[in-house]
Amino acid sequence: MTKSKLSRRKFIAQTSVATMGLSAMAGTSFAFSTPRIDKVRLGFVGTGKQGFILLNYLMKCPETVVVGCSDVVEFNRNKFKKDAEKLNADKFGAAQEVKIHTDFRDLLSSSDIDAVVIATPDHWHAYIAVEAAKAGKDIYCEKPLAATVMEGRAMVDATRKYKRVFQTGNMQRSWNEFRQACELVRNGYIGEVKEVKVNIGNPSRLFDIEVQEIPEGIDWNMWVGPAEYRGYNDILAPMYQEGEDFRYPDWRVYRPYGGGDITDWGAHMLDIAQWGIGMDGSAPVKYIPPKDPSAVYGMKMIYDNGIVMTHEDWGKSNAVRFIGTKGTVDIGRGYLKTSPESLAEQKIKDSDIRLEYSDNHYQNWIDAITERKRPICDVEIGHSTSVLCNVVNIAYQLGRELEWNPKKEKFINDDGANQLLGRPFRGEWKLEV
Repeated sequence: MTKSKLSRRKFIAQTSVATMGLSAMAGTSFAFSTPRIDKVRLGFVGTGKQGFILLNYLMKCPETVVVGCSDVVEFNRNKFKKDAEKLNADKFGAAQEVKIHTDFRDLLSSSDIDAVVIATPDHWHAYIAVEAAKAGKDIYCEKPLAATVMEGRAMVDATRKYKRVFQTGNMQRSWNEFRQACELVRNGYIGEVKEVKVNIGNPSRLFDIEVQEIPEGIDWNMWVGPAEYRGYNDILAPMYQEGEDFRYPDWRVYRPYGGGDITDWGAHMLDIAQWGIGMDGSAPVKYIPPKDPSAVYGMKMIYDNGIVMTHEDWGKSNAVRFIGTKGTVDIGRGYLKTSPESLAEQKIKDSDIRLEYSDNHYQNWIDAITERKRPICDVEIGHSTSVLCNVVNIAYQLGRELEWNPKKEKFINDDGANQLLGRPFRGEWKLEV
């Protein structure tokens, strides 16, 4: 037997064992507290740009109807109601009211809603998701799953405790080119993987923007919610006029509301990196930041099997490069390049490791709801990716080498770093599973 075949078998064996637990979870049925349903009544929390994108995708699923929405911005929720009611009418040939809830807690308590779509800023995800699970709603939550490691774990615990169907918005797992790339890697077509390079932009930064007067039409105190209070600025929450195109706001750049590109694009590309090397449910065990404390690239992450992942600009934005002993796989949106080149068209054998198939992330969630099973990007998978993103940000923030225990979800012998795994909630807000 050749050395290359030994390496390939060794890699396949390692990745198979590492992901056995999570692979067994994905797509399988289990005991839910809600009986099978054929029509899924949706409520949306967060009706900005991403909320409208999700509205249009989810309304293409035959089983869906929108019945409620909530947002802290009056213009956004009114526009959403109008657009969603038109989509309902076009789809069913009859009017279906979309009720506005100025407070999302009223939406969650509504018996008219089966499932909730969360498209708020990241700092709200955990609280809304946990309360939705407690209210008996199934959940679609935008990535990154959680603003902190502890909040992500609370989301997993609530989902399991209340037996909900939870899809994380890491939709690249439902895109063919990403699945093809990861199956090539998982099955050893590039030999034994030694290194992974991920280009995803900068870590989070301190809040350093000027405070503006709070405009009419927004409940700013509610926008801030459980996070540390900062004054209003329109780059955090743009206010729109009729006919104006929505854009992605920049709250995601600043602590305490977002985690920079590390959580924004990292939730996509670090997710694919972990999928490709079979590390769902785990994470690197060592984080080595660049020597220059001002550097925003250069983090080195080492898994317990020796694979080294680096955060670096390797020439393709928002993309992943897998480097093996016999070749490479580069993958990004609309971009799959391999060495040797013929690998990109390689047919994956039936006898190879096959990743769960989905070609529509939204229909996959709806099918999971109606069939009472777990979707392709179940909450535990979303949490695993979110943990990695948050730990990378902590390592950049502290600027020192950190060791991580993936099973305990704690840093080893570093109380200061462990204090950053959660955050206090402000005012009336309490995260209780």
